[in-house]
Amino acid sequence: MSISAENTASRPLDGIRILDFTRVLAGPMSTALLADLGAEVVKVEPPQGDDYRAIGPMKNGQSALFTVMNRNKQSLVLDLKSPQAAEIVQELAQKVDVVVENFRPGVAERLGIGPEKLRALNRKLVYVSVSGFGQTGPLAHRPAYDIIVQAMSGLMEATGEPDGAPTLVGEAVSDVVAGLFASWATLAALLQAQRTGVGQHVDVAMFDTTLTFLATSVSRYLFTGQPSRRVGNRHPLSAPFGVYKARDGHFALAVLNKKLFDATVLAMNLPQLVDDPRYASDETRSANEPSLRAAIEAWTQQHDVAEVVAVLDAAGVPVAPIWNIEQALESPQIQARGLLRPVADDQLPDLRLPTQPVHFGGAAPNRAERAPALGEHTDLLLTSWLGRSGEAIAALREAGVFGSSTSPAVH
Repeated sequence: MSISAENTASRPLDGIRILDFTRVLAGPMSTALLADLGAEVVKVEPPQGDDYRAIGPMKNGQSALFTVMNRNKQSLVLDLKSPQAAEIVQELAQKVDVVVENFRPGVAERLGIGPEKLRALNRKLVYVSVSGFGQTGPLAHRPAYDIIVQAMSGLMEATGEPDGAPTLVGEAVSDVVAGLFASWATLAALLQAQRTGVGQHVDVAMFDTTLTFLATSVSRYLFTGQPSRRVGNRHPLSAPFGVYKARDGHFALAVLNKKLFDATVLAMNLPQLVDDPRYASDETRSANEPSLRAAIEAWTQQHDVAEVVAVLDAAGVPVAPIWNIEQALESPQIQARGLLRPVADDQLPDLRLPTQPVHFGGAAPNRAERAPALGEHTDLLLTSWLGRSGEAIAALREAGVFGSSTSPAVH
């Protein structure tokens, strides 16, 4: 598993093998991040495939969400209700470093591929379970989607206008955060297994990881006993720190100390605010945010966003226009950083896919390969990993181990 630090032609996770039973978003994202860095990820799918294969937007019959979250992977189809399929998984588990699954708690055990069973066959195996509420606790049995966890974690209650309804964040943040923590936890457990020779069962819950993600809300509650309140497009504790109006739109402003505050109001030609006792500290500015906002917007609404940003940026104040996703992804900054990579895919000409965003100075570039067709690598993997003959694979197919399909899908 170790990789020479001097071999700059390698990737950080070259040689790591992962058996991936995850579907939809959180789990697949975690393994996609690892695959970007060289891990060989085999996605085990049911005969009908990951649900995300059928979720739009679609292009040339391919799902955008599936394509992004399952880049750089291989697809192996198994009907896990078949006892022979469970036996194949048990064999595969002896050939890999990591198993990742996001079944409901207890399902993997009933299928014969739970952590105790597979780790008994492979002492160094890292077995990662990603679920809504974890493997323990009174809510462990409950299914969870992103909106459910946003609702129960306090995130939704803290988001929106003060006099409005709790608001769903405009991204599947609970899924994404769980995926990030799962990839991080996988690497930590692999490092320990490398040191000790013993793997472990890693339990990742969307509910737990989302609460950890809510760093300011958690910190505030622990010190004040008060839950976060909805404050709209401003910071709950600091000011001026939020979204403000200009003549032709809105911009974001982030002022966290007196030095930046003075630079902001002087750039706006509002010197009288420098010594105003209402704005002497971050706490008093936050308490007097409405009057401060009115003074700021009296100036900014006389200028276009571009002019406001230029003036404040020149004064060293953190300020930004509000971009949409197209403006962000197509910006010169992201082009220079290489977040989007061109990927060869006959079904999707001119395809670009995101890769994990960290740059490693001593490693080869991240992998950039298309998502697999359903069952595309089934025969190849059974042959190369387990030594099954063509006749043996045909017999498994006839027995329904791969479902009702008579042959793997062709991409």
